Amino acid sequence: MTKLAANLTMLFSELPFLDRFEAAARAGFTGVEFLFPYAYEPAALRERLERYRLQLVLHNLPAGDWDAGERGIACHPDRVHEFRAGVDDAIRYATALGVKQVNCLAGIRPPTVAPAEAREALVANLRHAADKLGRHGIRLLVEPINTFDIPGFFLSGTQQALDILRDTGSDNVYLQYDIYHMQRMEGELAATIRRHIDRIAHVQLADNPGRHEPGTGEINYRFLFGLLDDIGYDGWIGCEYKPRDGTAAGLGWRAAHGLR
Repeated sequence: MTKLAANLTMLFSELPFLDRFEAAARAGFTGVEFLFPYAYEPAALRERLERYRLQLVLHNLPAGDWDAGERGIACHPDRVHEFRAGVDDAIRYATALGVKQVNCLAGIRPPTVAPAEAREALVANLRHAADKLGRHGIRLLVEPINTFDIPGFFLSGTQQALDILRDTGSDNVYLQYDIYHMQRMEGELAATIRRHIDRIAHVQLADNPGRHEPGTGEINYRFLFGLLDDIGYDGWIGCEYKPRDGTAAGLGWRAAHGLR
């Protein structure tokens, strides 16, 4: 059965962040996700989750200076110490908030770093993170992202990500499959999801073009929701889209696709 989580970074963005939990619950969501928790004390976030009976299903590892345009540092060979300190921060928040999986953004490859060197750094960092997170019962996820929205992002394809996961040698690193990003990069959504469902631990959605809610673009979400049910996917689907005409006005897509 499809379980939808509201991405609070993108949904209800007209509200102060801590007010978005109540809005998500009132809209019928039982799960939430967001990019980063680190600007808030764990107790403040935990209080909102408990008050509104929400499960936090995912957040990211620290990803460098986001406001300055950084989108992850895992492929940066000169920032290994910073990355590993971020893993410790993520564990502190995840354990306090009951989060069982965190996502790693590989980052934009620095122009002075060769692709092979960036890949080596990424594999080593993922190996370290997967091992440390695993000791706390937390899964590590890795997400390919399209290079139209984030030019130069190092990890941009499903098979590329799976090859890197294999090379970590870890059984605690999985794929975060974002339907929107992979539609832009490679298509073949249904075949790819079916083929690699055993490695997919989390799914995110948005339609294309525009990255708006399902039903506004070219992706056949009714078919994909049925496929995920048919092949036994029992994880969450994160609603990481930009509401076209406001969050509340756009939530009718759920009923239109046979979802609560």
